[in-house]
Amino acid sequence: MIIPKSKSKLITIVIHILIWGVFGLIYFSPPLNWNIVVPYQLWIKEIIILGSLAVAFYLNSFVLVPKFLLKNNTGIYFLIIVGIVIVVVLLNIYMDEWFNIHKLMDAAFHKSGPPKHRRGRDHSWDFIMLANIALVLGISTSITTIQKWQKDKQMHQDMEQDRVSSELSFLKAQINPHFFFNTLNNIYALTHVNAEVSRKAIHQLSRMMRYVLYDTQNSTTLLSQEIAFIKDYISLMELRLTDVVKIEFTAPAALKDMAIAPMIFLPFIENAFKHGVSATQPSNISITVSQKDTVIELNVINSIIKEQSNNLEEGSGIGLNNTKRRLDLLYPGKHTLVINESTAENIYLVHLTLNLS
Repeated sequence: MIIPKSKSKLITIVIHILIWGVFGLIYFSPPLNWNIVVPYQLWIKEIIILGSLAVAFYLNSFVLVPKFLLKNNTGIYFLIIVGIVIVVVLLNIYMDEWFNIHKLMDAAFHKSGPPKHRRGRDHSWDFIMLANIALVLGISTSITTIQKWQKDKQMHQDMEQDRVSSELSFLKAQINPHFFFNTLNNIYALTHVNAEVSRKAIHQLSRMMRYVLYDTQNSTTLLSQEIAFIKDYISLMELRLTDVVKIEFTAPAALKDMAIAPMIFLPFIENAFKHGVSATQPSNISITVSQKDTVIELNVINSIIKEQSNNLEEGSGIGLNNTKRRLDLLYPGKHTLVINESTAENIYLVHLTLNLS
């Protein structure tokens, strides 16, 4: 999951506040069993050490990880990290010696109770310091690499969306001429039969062209508009059909409008008219659009006519092929497409299910 940029920045700020809040509590909250007055030199030392940890954290985050670790210069990176660890540990030792921290703490303990016999510096604190700087650098590296991964993933997603958008535009540009070529060819045939009917067909086509050219410029359209477009298309196709062809179209009685990819159903319906009707042989086409909540189903059943037609794009299959590709790009994991051709029953069946949630 990709986190929005504004939310990601807020989370980063909160994480940094929590990190330094925890380290602040560690360095400036003495153990509860220390019933002593802590010398101010110790507070100064802790401030300097905490500042050095902060410098190491952000130097690693903004410089070392991006410029070395993420660019596969791991050898140089780890050498610099070892150097930083040594510097911070030596700084801790130097601060103890310079401020005489162990003597001041002995004096503070002496005032609050029996003297504690110490033989000099307690080296266990050096190992604690070593663990602290390692923890700081580890957290810094983890946060930076995760942010880089998120940024790269977001960039990849943006590039993929641009690629998909460009490809969908190209696919849609192919589908539209495919539809218009076939429809104009049908109108051309009508002009030789009935001029009045051909004028009506031209009017219907102009209304459909308006939908395609203006109403489908966005990536989605309303389901009601898409169904109205299908009705116009079927009505236009029926103008050239004879009585031997039976057309049935069923749409949802109580349609729940929602967004859908424009002209996603048309190629399957167009294919049925292209290969499922004949001027002489009895043939039929059944088209059903049903809706259940956010799931839309399209069923297209047509008889198979073996005659060779004279369509302008005969055999190209541009519409169906590109629609399959559009479905893969627009509804990955949210669609099923089943196409069956039964030679025994002489029918061609398309069943498309879309989840529009």
